[in-house]
Formats: sequence, C-alpha cells, structure tokens
Amino acid sequence: MAIESPTFSPLYRQIKDLLIQALQAGEWQPGEAIPSENELAVRFGVSQGTVRKAVDELAAEHMLIRRQGKGTFVATHDDPRSFFRFLRLVSNTGSVEPSISVPLECVRGRAGQEASRVLSMEVGEPMVMVRRLLKFGDKPVVLDEIYLRGELFVGLNLEVLQSWEGSLYSLFESRFGVRMIRATEKIRAIAADRNSAEVLCVAENTPLLSVERVSHTYGDKPVEWRRGLYLTTEHVYLNELG
Repeated sequence: MAIESPTFSPLYRQIKDLLIQALQAGEWQPGEAIPSENELAVRFGVSQGTVRKAVDELAAEHMLIRRQGKGTFVATHDDPRSFFRFLRLVSNTGSVEPSISVPLECVRGRAGQEASRVLSMEVGEPMVMVRRLLKFGDKPVVLDEIYLRGELFVGLNLEVLQSWEGSLYSLFESRFGVRMIRATEKIRAIAADRNSAEVLCVAENTPLLSVERVSHTYGDKPVEWRRGLYLTTEHVYLNELG
C-alpha cells in the first residue's frame, strides 16, 4: 500500500499565505502601505529575503504594488493603472478613451443551475443580476450581464449603481469590501440578437465579441460571473503576452 508523503511548501510560500490571510482579513486596506520587509521579517520570524520573495510574488499577482522610495501598498481598483487589467478594449487608433458606465438593471433572485456551478454556490442561494452598458464617448460599445453572490453584495441596487462614478470593481471594493484578484475569460464570436442589437444601436446579426468572465477574490473564491458583448467596429480587444 502506497503511503502519501506530506506536501512541502517553501517557507516564502508560507509567508505569502500569511500575508494573503492578513489582506483578506482587512488588516491593511486597499491603497494602504503594508509594514516594511524588515518589520514583517520580525513579525514572522524569518529572514528579510524570505519576506521579499513572498512580497515579490504578491506584486507579480497584482495584490500588492511596489512604489520606488515609498514602500509597498495594497493594490486598489481606484488606481487608474488597474483599470486596464480587467477591461482590455482600446480604440483602433490606440488612444485611451474614458468610459461611461450606464446601469440598466439590478435585480435580486436565486442562483440557478448554471450560475451555481460557475460560482460554486448552492442552487437557490441569493444572487444579484446587473445589466449595464459601457459607452466610450457617446457610443455604446459593451453590454454586460453580471451575476454576483448575493450574500456579499447586500444593499447593491440600481440607485447605488447610478450614483457611483468610478468603475464597478472600485465600487465592489470600497462599498462591499470585495476585491477582485484575478479573472479567467472565454472569448468567442457571435452575432447580435434583437435585444443586444437594439441596446448597442447596431443591426441585428452584427458581429460581436462575446467575453465570458469569472472573477475571484481572496482565497480563489469566485464571486462574479460576467457575460459581455463587445462591439469591435471601432475597438479591439488587446492582450499583451510575455
């Protein structure tokens, strides 16, 4: 009979996990500086080099941000540099355009089979569904249908969405304490149906880019399932590799 050997986790990975636990517990808020590497080394009883390696990985994963001469800070969705991480749509000219979020609907319901599977929920658990239109200039470009775990977004309604001036992820972070850490996406081409064509002001059967995203917070917990329809006549989906 084979005996399983215990898995080994390098010391810096253990420190990384402890730092993530502190972030998840809200010990350091988004945008706030974390203690210095020396202070963290004393706290955890390890070398400064071990702490540095753990912090380096968290910075590479966009959970922390190093600022030369200032220290290391908790990443925040209020930082303009984080915006492009989750919306990779740019104009054909390459220019950066400000986007305008137009909330269309926000309703509460119960998770069905598909949503519960994607978000690791039980069927029938509370859920929030948001529909919004994203405009660049005065042109509608993205139609989003967003499903959120209801227990994490108590109080989210259409009025809250309409009064918010920043990105949705900055709202989720600042108002509900839910920070999106990473996301996976599936992209395919589809034709606009009657409803999406009307909202995006295009003809039915116009080619669209369908972007399905699942976003995770700390602990690799899926909290958002988003299905976006992108009009790419004047924009491209840009992804930098390497």
